[in-house]
Amino acid sequence: MIDIWKKIEQKKFSPIYLLYGIESYLINETKQKLLKNVLTDEEMDFNFSNYDLEEVPIEVALEDAETFPFMGEKRLIFLHNAFFLTAEKGKQRVEHTLSKLEEYIQNPPMYTVLVIIAPYEKLDERKKITKQLKKIGSVLEAKKLNEMELKKWVLDRVTSNRVQIDQDAIEMLITLAGTNLMMLSKEIDKLTLFVGESNLIDCQTVEKLTARSLEQNIFALVDKVVHRKTSEALRIYYDLLKQNEEPIKILSILANQFRLLYQTKELQRRGYGQQQMASYLKIHPFRIKLAAGQAKFFSEDDLKEIINLCAESDYQMKTSGMNKIMIIEMLLFKLNKEA
Repeated sequence: MIDIWKKIEQKKFSPIYLLYGIESYLINETKQKLLKNVLTDEEMDFNFSNYDLEEVPIEVALEDAETFPFMGEKRLIFLHNAFFLTAEKGKQRVEHTLSKLEEYIQNPPMYTVLVIIAPYEKLDERKKITKQLKKIGSVLEAKKLNEMELKKWVLDRVTSNRVQIDQDAIEMLITLAGTNLMMLSKEIDKLTLFVGESNLIDCQTVEKLTARSLEQNIFALVDKVVHRKTSEALRIYYDLLKQNEEPIKILSILANQFRLLYQTKELQRRGYGQQQMASYLKIHPFRIKLAAGQAKFFSEDDLKEIINLCAESDYQMKTSGMNKIMIIEMLLFKLNKEA
């Protein structure tokens, strides 16, 4: 990923790029780098094209790709939703003459940068066209980053802004802001702007400035419950209410967090590793790490009882007419007893 970006920034372009995977931020970042470096603003109107392959046959786009650029040296063409590279069932509204693409791949014009985008988790490696593209094109797999990759990405993003960051601050930033790269990118830009000439992002700065998502606030609330700090848990809850978060939504995410703790504990008992659990539960490995840290304070029976308490509170909210804010207050006191 980083190598491809560096070459693009050095204006060393491949005639064909294949971008695939479900981490949309990495795909969009690559597209933006290509737009910024392949064409000037003046050339954009004449030499940039965008096609949706769920709507337009590939041969139409390739005719465009084989047309000489006008008032410039390069053409840049994005081909979105290349569903024919996967085994997934998509909106197959058009038939593609893939033999045309196979011919193009064998002898691509050097004046065109063709970018094929497949926003799917896996490609069908059995298909001839997939094998050809992976062999000849520059390939970026936009997969969810594991914990080490995520920390390296944060470090690279910070240093590209000519700022330094402590390792502990990286950990805290991911814990507070979550693993969404778009959110992390915004927080990093804000932090680097704030530190300015001091040139160092530390834990104190991250703690002070990082915006918490609702999910991260719920994680912090659970952490207060774990350590029997009911007053601090209530303070987080009241802050969420001030932010106009609905009690029923807070309860739903709270229940989901305790369900995750139970699932993590059960999978640990079965011998699953962190990466295996993340794959099985379809969530980021870093969330598994945090959940495992909280789960060790509870037995499986404790967590079953807490999940039942959450279910009872949900039922009360929907049927009893009781004050919804008070229902969660009562629940937090009960959770403190369970912890």
